[in-house]
Amino acid sequence: MAIWFHEVTLDEVNRLGRGNMIEHLGMEFYEIGPDFLKAKMPVDHRTRQPEGLLHGGASVALAETLGSYAANLVVDPEKYYCVGQEINANHVRGLRQGWVFGATRPLHLGRRSQIWEIQIEDEQERLVCVSRLTMAVVELKSLRTGA
Repeated sequence: MAIWFHEVTLDEVNRLGRGNMIEHLGMEFYEIGPDFLKAKMPVDHRTRQPEGLLHGGASVALAETLGSYAANLVVDPEKYYCVGQEINANHVRGLRQGWVFGATRPLHLGRRSQIWEIQIEDEQERLVCVSRLTMAVVELKSLRTGA
């Protein structure tokens, strides 16, 4: 059973990433399943730290992008918007080149909060980073009024 509020295509999801950090870091969504979302990101000059390894912040950016997009696909966009409250990440493997592939699935989908787990792997399907993201579900009317 799908958890998404409405059916969405990869083109629609990727379109939201144009002209912002998602595009700058080369992230691309490549699969939407009934309860998961997947994206990839290159390990290159945009995402490496000075020693040549994948920057932990780039992994966290991929994790938060996946979880945030997924969280917002679960709610009615006419009534709610989801914003990040807390993220943690464990970096378990360094990479110097290639691609990383992230997948997110919900651990909790509540009325006021959501928790998403994100696993990032390398091209050999070895774990690179595991992250947990807590999202607040906010009513749009409170965003508009500043309440």
